[in-house]
Amino acid sequence: MSVRRNARLRKEYLYRKGLEGKEKTQYEQKRKIKEALETGKAIPTELKNNYDSLKAEIDFDDENTGELRSTIDDEYAKAGIMDPKILVTTCRNPSSRLTSFAKEMKIIFPNAQRINRGGTVMKEIVDVSRRNEITDIVILHEHRGEPDGMIVTHLPFGPTAYFSLSNCVLRHDLHDRAATMSEAFPHLIFNNFSSTIGERLQTVLKYLFPVPKEESKRVMTFSNNNDTISFRHHVYEKPSYKEVDLKECGPRFEMKLYKLKLGTMDMSEAEDEWVLRPYMNSAKRRKVL
Repeated sequence: MSVRRNARLRKEYLYRKGLEGKEKTQYEQKRKIKEALETGKAIPTELKNNYDSLKAEIDFDDENTGELRSTIDDEYAKAGIMDPKILVTTCRNPSSRLTSFAKEMKIIFPNAQRINRGGTVMKEIVDVSRRNEITDIVILHEHRGEPDGMIVTHLPFGPTAYFSLSNCVLRHDLHDRAATMSEAFPHLIFNNFSSTIGERLQTVLKYLFPVPKEESKRVMTFSNNNDTISFRHHVYEKPSYKEVDLKECGPRFEMKLYKLKLGTMDMSEAEDEWVLRPYMNSAKRRKVL
């Protein structure tokens, strides 16, 4: 993908994103008018001046134009049709523990490949990944040898999710011996992702994985509790139709979202869709997912 073409596509994406607010307002206005017509109620006072134009648009709407579309539809337009291709890498000069963690994360994501970062700058990694049709880049960070951060950036134009990591337990650190790690496409379990940001984050995470076969016995769980997401990885067997033998494969860790950006991580001009602020740590604002 040439630099000029990439810049043009990025501008088109930002233009569509800019229209989103206006389209959402118009969609809500048309929805209120349709609801009033269907129930026989009076047209809302604030919509009477625009009734004729909105009613004409409603009459011409079909199954493609009648529903609101967002840039999320464009970001993940090929999801479920083409399997994702994941690139896993680390910060510069990773410790042996972070390198081991990266190797395990590479197996977590089907169709993933791991590269040594070396001295390569992030912009070069993103550009090469775009040219090679990589769909997502996962970057792992550490503090004093302990994994403490993960960035997931979706290509070609975003979004990018920034997570802090804690309580990382690698496979060889599990209390019980880790089960053999299957490479089958896993089933996914998402628990308690009910808010708007939660649903958005669920979209970011679930499209890192291809569609599994029904007979797959590999399960990955993302369970949200007070905005901290617990990740667990299991395989299971069915000794009988009443019992399930669940075995943990590892690794396991907790992750917490602190920023969601409307672009790839090399785009300094990209807007922040959501950022964890200090004042969110009090009262009802603590709950975001």
